[in-house]
Amino acid sequence: MRYINVLKERYQLLIKYIGILMMASSAFLLLPLLSLPFYPNEIKYSYAFIIPSIILFVIGFIAWKNTKHNREEVSLSLKEGGIIVLFSWVIAVLFSALPFMLINMLNFTQAIFESMSGWTTTGLSVVDVTTAPKLILLWRSIMQFFGGAGLVVVMLSSVLHPYGFGLYNAEGRSDQLLPHVKRSTKAIMIIYGSYTLGGIILYILVGMNVFDAFNHSLAALSTGGFSTQVNSIGHYNSISIEMVTWILMLIGTTNFATHFALLKGRFKVFFKNGEIRLLMLLNAVFIPILMYFTVNNLYDSVPAGLRRAIFETITAISTTGFSLDTFNTWNLFGIFCIIILMLIGGGTGSTAGGIKLYRIYLIFKSIYWEIKGYFLPEDVVNKNYIWRGEKRIEAKSNFVMEAANYVVLYLFTYFLGVLIFLAHGYNLSDSMFEFASALGTVGLSVGITSADAPPFILWTETFGMFLGRLEFFVIFFAIIKIFKDFHYYYSAK
Repeated sequence: MRYINVLKERYQLLIKYIGILMMASSAFLLLPLLSLPFYPNEIKYSYAFIIPSIILFVIGFIAWKNTKHNREEVSLSLKEGGIIVLFSWVIAVLFSALPFMLINMLNFTQAIFESMSGWTTTGLSVVDVTTAPKLILLWRSIMQFFGGAGLVVVMLSSVLHPYGFGLYNAEGRSDQLLPHVKRSTKAIMIIYGSYTLGGIILYILVGMNVFDAFNHSLAALSTGGFSTQVNSIGHYNSISIEMVTWILMLIGTTNFATHFALLKGRFKVFFKNGEIRLLMLLNAVFIPILMYFTVNNLYDSVPAGLRRAIFETITAISTTGFSLDTFNTWNLFGIFCIIILMLIGGGTGSTAGGIKLYRIYLIFKSIYWEIKGYFLPEDVVNKNYIWRGEKRIEAKSNFVMEAANYVVLYLFTYFLGVLIFLAHGYNLSDSMFEFASALGTVGLSVGITSADAPPFILWTETFGMFLGRLEFFVIFFAIIKIFKDFHYYYSAK
């Protein structure tokens, strides 16, 4: 009986936090309306944002007000944080889809897909940007901006107490920048916001108009990839704009803790990070390979081919999804290389998706340590270390095991998704490319993803994006805990 009372109290706390997050999320829906003084003719679309915002706020207020939990400074476990993250993200995606539906742009499946693509910073889209209102284009970019930082991270930086470690970790933030979570999240938002502002300024300086500069900076830093142009960054045919985008994509795919070390002037620590070294190595290897074996055959000049090879390598490994052109003319070798980069993904604790550089680096290092240990005397006790963020940490065996388990689960989900594509009649290379893009929250496409795509394909990609963004285990832990708690509650009554 006592445990049931504790259970009730804990779930009241969870409902309270979910209510707070819902109220705060309702404010996001109103942000596109700030552009109305510049685009007054779009006031006719304002209802599509105001109505969902009011409903979301009211429901959140009721959830917050009707909970009796008054204890302060209560730490959340990872599983409890997972429940809050799971429900907060699902609710945010559902309500964020409403503007697309109320304006009659998309049906339910398409709207959920677009909303999920925005919040998970994927960038796959079924919206026709040539006819979409500017409020909708802004809304897509805003979703990617806050989705990149993390919905819960944004809230933690402003409305929740500094002891929510479980909530912080549940959204994929394993590296604390500062001793308290609240300070860490504020530091993340300051770094993230400053980079975004710098990106807007740089885009304007190299010739992009203000509206496009705002949208593309938000999408690049969040490694999202939504563009205001049909041909993405390729629309501008500008090396200067491409170079700004390179910088923003690489910044976005770098761990926030690593950024923190760099901003404090700890350059040696920055370059000791395994993720940074692997990122540099992958770019150094894949750019010339793609240049020689694939892109070189598509362009008349070496500089043009090099531009394409650099851009597509960075956009794939950073899981951003901007592009210069279609992949329909690429050979299978080039397609396979991009698939590998999309599966690997960017930095842990960054805005990027994929398996993550840290896990790949750790697994390869473990193989090296295993081989090295074979030649050491049997009585030698050997400890292995890697740099992560600002810290040199011991690479314990459970770290390697967790990374390996995640890679296996990720690849199993990937192959399952590919099978679904194949069952719908798509060829193997296109199926592997498209679902690698969805699961890795990348956004590159070979043309399968569109408003005309089969609904089951869009739902497959939608679930893939969600699992890829919240990294599987958090979702599984949350769902299992809910079922176990409810089973215990009703069996004990």
